Amino acid sequence: MKLKKVLVGGCFDILHVGHIKFLKKAKSFGDYLIVLLESDENIKKLKGKGKPIFSLKERITVLKAIKYVDKVIVVPKNPTHETYLKLIKKIKPNVVAITEGDILQKHKLSKNTNLIRQNWLGLN
Repeated sequence: MKLKKVLVGGCFDILHVGHIKFLKKAKSFGDYLIVLLESDENIKKLKGKGKPIFSLKERITVLKAIKYVDKVIVVPKNPTHETYLKLIKKIKPNVVAITEGDILQKHKLSKNTNLIRQNWLGLN
C-alpha cells in the first residue's frame, strides 16, 4: 500500500500548542507527515535580528520527538521559489497543509497537490 504523504513547512521556532494542533490536523489528512524546516539563515532573513530563538539542531530534535511527524527536511539556505518547487516535486506529497497568512504560501503550492488551509483558531 502506498502511503499518502502530507507536507507542511515552517520555522517552528518556539514550538507552541498551535503548532502541535496544526501538525496533528495535517497528519489526519494522510499517513506520513513531512516537515520542511527553514534553516537558521532563512529565519534570520524572514524574521530579522535575534531570530531564530532555537537553533536548527534544537528545532529538528523537538519536531522529531512529536508523534505526528515522520520526517524533517531542512530547506537549503537562500531558497528561491524554484527551490521550494523542486522540493515539492521531489517529495511528491498528496497534500500540502498550510495555515492562513503563511508568509511562504506561494512557495508551497503546486498544481498537482491538494491544498488544505487551516486557520490557527479552527484546529479543534
